[in-house]
Amino acid sequence: MSSSWQDPEAVSLMLDDLQTWAIVGLSDNPSRTAHSIAQLLQARGKRIVPVHPDAPVVLGEQGYATLADVPFPIDVVDVFRRSEQAGPFADQAVQVGAKAVWFQLGVIDVAAFDRTIAAGVPMVMDTCPAIEWNRRG
Repeated sequence: MSSSWQDPEAVSLMLDDLQTWAIVGLSDNPSRTAHSIAQLLQARGKRIVPVHPDAPVVLGEQGYATLADVPFPIDVVDVFRRSEQAGPFADQAVQVGAKAVWFQLGVIDVAAFDRTIAAGVPMVMDTCPAIEWNRRG
């Protein structure tokens, strides 16, 4: 693990200042981790945007099939996909003008991290908002 993947300034920016979180891989299945993290984000005052090919309504929020389909600005793109599938979502986040990218615990794509940071978009990788909030006490 690289500590640069969880830059404290990037984590604070996302958890404290950014409000609209597009959650890639969020379905209406409550047994999935993405669902519980979406609930946590809502409880912390964040707006969640499900991004899933089926575009389900999840936790009262309309889903979209792709990031490009979301008709309003996205602050954070939070990716719940396998590492080998995650990189294109970081690229799409940059393309749609997201302010930050978050790859969940266990989701690691160093090349995507490097591309995203090089594009001027803060990114954290291989951690979870719940873990980061718990670290703060």
